[in-house]
Amino acid sequence: MNSILIVAGENSGEKYGADLIRAYLRLDPQAKFFGIGGQEMAACGADILFPIEELNIVGIYEAIVSYPRIRRMLSCLKEEALKRKAQAAVLIDSPDFNLRLARLLHNVNIPVLYYISPTIWAWRPGRLKLIKRFVNKMLLIFPLEKAIYEKAGIPAVYVGHPLLARLKTKMTRSEFRLKYKLPEETPLIALLPGSRPSEIKNHGSIINKALKLIKARIKASFILIQAKTVDKKVIEKFFRPSDDLIILAEDEDKYDAMASSDLVLAACGTANMEACLLEVPLIAFYRISPLIYSLGKKLVKIDTYSIVNILAGKRVVPELIQSQFTPEKVSTEVIELLSSPEKIGAMKREFRLIRQLLGEEKAPLRAAAELSLLIDQSQKQFSKT
Repeated sequence: MNSILIVAGENSGEKYGADLIRAYLRLDPQAKFFGIGGQEMAACGADILFPIEELNIVGIYEAIVSYPRIRRMLSCLKEEALKRKAQAAVLIDSPDFNLRLARLLHNVNIPVLYYISPTIWAWRPGRLKLIKRFVNKMLLIFPLEKAIYEKAGIPAVYVGHPLLARLKTKMTRSEFRLKYKLPEETPLIALLPGSRPSEIKNHGSIINKALKLIKARIKASFILIQAKTVDKKVIEKFFRPSDDLIILAEDEDKYDAMASSDLVLAACGTANMEACLLEVPLIAFYRISPLIYSLGKKLVKIDTYSIVNILAGKRVVPELIQSQFTPEKVSTEVIELLSSPEKIGAMKREFRLIRQLLGEEKAPLRAAAELSLLIDQSQKQFSKT
């Protein structure tokens, strides 16, 4: 029976981890997964040693305060991997934590499969040296990453984007609006302010003020999608349900809500990719502390932040970053986009090109096959020694 350590440090990674577990269990029904995750991974049978919220860390202060706890978690995971005789580890994104863990696992001869590369094409390319030393194989989800890993001489395989396999809707636009008592003729704007409590704190007040400005100019309905990793109390500090604002838990019709919307307002991250693949017009935003931004800006090698614009190689969706992210600018961008069928049409055409670029809907199956191959290779190598 294979025992496999799996670590997902944030919301989207946890979903991809659950998909990988389900795919791998078809190959090896007796396998046992354990590590860091959330409800979806637990529902797949994974033994969750630490909840995903333990790694919801953004900013220098949070990192400093959390450091002793993070060290204990790393040590515990290594000891559990040894105790359970783990045949391999699957580390999903979250490089600040997972590259440290990869080093510890490498030192005790546990092979590491890393799923979703750090954004070495955007910043901190020095991480490639760590990856080359401590990761057995990298699973890539963006085509642009292949050449980087080939040049660095790091074993890597492009498996496709895992969102393609899980991005499904159940209702038509009319059915969704009927279910939630939303008028057909009124524009619906989906709000995705982030999957970390700190992101809600950084974005909530500005979005709230922007909604008031938008409502003063047009009649619109809003639906805010609350991530699993954010407590409802955090959301309610900035948003309250009303006749024109629905707060929807992430696992309740999220993709139907986005697909039925006329526009998505989303923090930079996975939600941008989701809007793109659902072909819903998007405005991206992000805000962090001025100190972190000024320090990070010197290290960043790209001049755009939404993954949609990065994949397109040009500015396809508006980005409101830091000082540009104001209630006035948000409302202006929303009104301009909703009132321009030409801009919406051009954006959707670019979204379709990006969708074609990403290939087939087989990332979980390919990731599971790579995990099986890594375990087989490791066991053969071990038997020879």
